[in-house]
Amino acid sequence: MSQEPGKVSSTRAYTGRVISLDVDEVRFPDGSVGKLEMIRHPGASAVVPLLNEEGSDTSASDPMVLLIRQYRYAADGYLYEVPAGRLDPGEVPAQCAVRELKEETGYDAADVELLLTMFTTPGFTDEKIHLFVATGLTAGESRREADEFLELKPVRLSKALAMIDSGEIQDAKTALALLLTERQLNQAP
Repeated sequence: MSQEPGKVSSTRAYTGRVISLDVDEVRFPDGSVGKLEMIRHPGASAVVPLLNEEGSDTSASDPMVLLIRQYRYAADGYLYEVPAGRLDPGEVPAQCAVRELKEETGYDAADVELLLTMFTTPGFTDEKIHLFVATGLTAGESRREADEFLELKPVRLSKALAMIDSGEIQDAKTALALLLTERQLNQAP
């Protein structure tokens, strides 16, 4: 009788502020056993903010999206992204999306709707990102963290999609969230 694939044992090699590193002994589907290094992450939420445009005939089909242009050390420069951040302990993903939107942009959302929950890179991390779209935005004051260097970049959704096609948007969560937002808007009655 074969045993189910999964974790046999785990050793914590590192604990940091954002991530931890475990070395797991894993049983594979063929019954063999091997070691894998796994980055443990609490998860995150990302949100596509759709700006209110009263009286605009393009607001339904081609709304304004609030992107951020943020310095990312790992990318060796700036990336266009949607607001995002990691879940606090005990925080539900929708609350995280609302909190991160406020912290990074200053906007409050009347409504957030889940688009998709995805694994970022399941070959070495258990991180999941919950993708949302936010509507009914009200401007306010941001509360950025000390290591957040960003500027707000409102663009039409059509422009953001063109930025994906041209390679100007390289962040995977942002590209997928924008594509899902466009699909959702096109399916609306």
